[in-house]
Amino acid sequence: MTRRVAVTGIGVVAPGGTGAKAFWDLLAAGRTATRGITLFDPEGLRSRIAAECDFDPLEHGLDPELSRHADRYIQFAVVAAGEAVRDSGFDVGQENPWRVGVCLGSAVGGTTRLEHDYVLVSEGGRRWDVDHRTADPQLHLAFSPSTLASVVAAQFGAQGPVQTVSTGCTSGLDAVGYAFHTIEEGRADVCITGASDSPISPITMACFDAIKATSPNNDDPEHASRPFDANRNGFVMGEGAAVLVLEEYEHARARGAHIYCEIGGYATYGNAYHMTGLTSEGLEMSRAIDGTLDQARLDPTLIDYVNAHGSGTRQNDRHETAAVKQSLGEHAYKTPMSSIKSMVGHSLGAIGAIEVVACVLALKHQAVPPTANYETPDPECDLDYVPRTARPRKLRNVLSVGSGFGGFQSAVLLTGPGGRTR
Repeated sequence: MTRRVAVTGIGVVAPGGTGAKAFWDLLAAGRTATRGITLFDPEGLRSRIAAECDFDPLEHGLDPELSRHADRYIQFAVVAAGEAVRDSGFDVGQENPWRVGVCLGSAVGGTTRLEHDYVLVSEGGRRWDVDHRTADPQLHLAFSPSTLASVVAAQFGAQGPVQTVSTGCTSGLDAVGYAFHTIEEGRADVCITGASDSPISPITMACFDAIKATSPNNDDPEHASRPFDANRNGFVMGEGAAVLVLEEYEHARARGAHIYCEIGGYATYGNAYHMTGLTSEGLEMSRAIDGTLDQARLDPTLIDYVNAHGSGTRQNDRHETAAVKQSLGEHAYKTPMSSIKSMVGHSLGAIGAIEVVACVLALKHQAVPPTANYETPDPECDLDYVPRTARPRKLRNVLSVGSGFGGFQSAVLLTGPGGRTR
């Protein structure tokens, strides 16, 4: 018998506010958290705007040593995981730690700390023979992506399957999907899962400048992220983390846990096509959607909302629109589809997990978050993108989709409590 998987806790560090309540308040109000970059001097960059988190690790109770030595994305993850575990009411000390896993995603890992310390050891890039004595003694932790999952596992005493997933911008969706399968297949009873990234740094911004993927609308950062709008001109970089506690359904019921929803299905595919390019037909993402619905044994006409990848680049929005129409058929035109990147930016590997938490909250509040800044329809993007204002709606089955550099295409289905049956 296939084991069912429930969501029993959520935690968020996002632009515009830390914590699930602040995050939902921003989405429900349709507010944007994009602004000029303050984390470093962006002079000379093509895109000088981002969605930054106002975050002080000490204010959020992090250990002073972790605050000094851990990269920003690790700090985000620990805070988000702490909120999620508290929210779930789960006590690892009362459980078998070998049955508690951790699966977290990140696209760029410790880039921020690596770049910062490289500047120190090379005297701003002037020295080839670097002086290691000026580096942080814990710099090696930034070098290894596995640090993300191992630090969170150590914080909460999880000794089951522990892994870091790095699949570009689908890392967050894939981490949740792998955690779902870990529980479904019986390798763990509980999994702390999600993703974190802090990519707002000179090197990352320069990388996306080079391929003109980010918006150059520096004079109006609040309205720069415009997914599906005819006047869109690229995404706005973001940062943050989101963590969920996933739990085997009967295990959650036995301890009287509050169940937000269930994970109904997950699928991921590669397009074997291009590192950054996408086909306009959307067949690769459509396959991920179809695989997810097949796994959940759910008819496409029962999808109530699609949380879009919606980066705001022309090729992605066109590809995604085609994929949803391919998979949902005529029902696609009756299904609201929105992008929260219009409000919190694109935090690379973290955004998939942040979007899954947005779906959990949409189910909780029975409302669809909007696509902020959507003003001018694009004939190639002709679905219902929920312009500017959140919309009350009866929700039962919610689909979240993602697309990542390297050709990754992923989808996760969430369904209301008790909705997944065999």
